[in-house]
Amino acid sequence: MKAFRVVGHYPASKKKQAFTIDFVASDEDEAKHRLYSHIGSRHRVRRRHITIESVDQIDPSTSSSAHVIHAFRDTITADPPYSVDDSEE
Repeated sequence: MKAFRVVGHYPASKKKQAFTIDFVASDEDEAKHRLYSHIGSRHRVRRRHITIESVDQIDPSTSSSAHVIHAFRDTITADPPYSVDDSEE
């Protein structure tokens, strides 16, 4: 599985609603399918009204999406919020 960032827009009322969403998928086609499913179910927008501008594979550590972080939690190494230094004892 890989992490993908999908950028695009869809019509919302009289304006265009822009989006940038990160997904975990095996390839670009699956990432597009997950986007259509996600936007369609949450915002009731048909697939033909969603415009995808780009689908890029990203480094999972750059994502803030909970799904991506959860999927790659073993490979993402996070720095602790504080430094542990036992030499000052």
